[in-house]
Amino acid sequence: MPKVTVPGHGSFEVQEGTKLVLALEDNGVNILHRCGGNARCTTCRVEVAEGDFGDLTPIEQQAFAAKGVTDELRLSCQVRVTGDVTVTPIMTVEKNNMDAGPRPSE
Repeated sequence: MPKVTVPGHGSFEVQEGTKLVLALEDNGVNILHRCGGNARCTTCRVEVAEGDFGDLTPIEQQAFAAKGVTDELRLSCQVRVTGDVTVTPIMTVEKNNMDAGPRPSE
């Protein structure tokens, strides 16, 4: 099973094909997902330090362009874990003092 590492939170194994946002949330990382995983708010973005999710999806490109995001980030609601990765969530409940938002669908 692939391993997800989050600096400051540790590492955990997840079922291959799990949406990254759900893997994070289910393992105690309070990442924001204000739009419920629909790639509209970009609050679930992560910086990928190690590993690969492939090219940006068209929906990620659209969302980042609409929000003016130019960093090398990914939307955790749009990528699935297929191998070992190390990611840093950009927006969390603790950092932003906000409710996480509705749980994204599988």
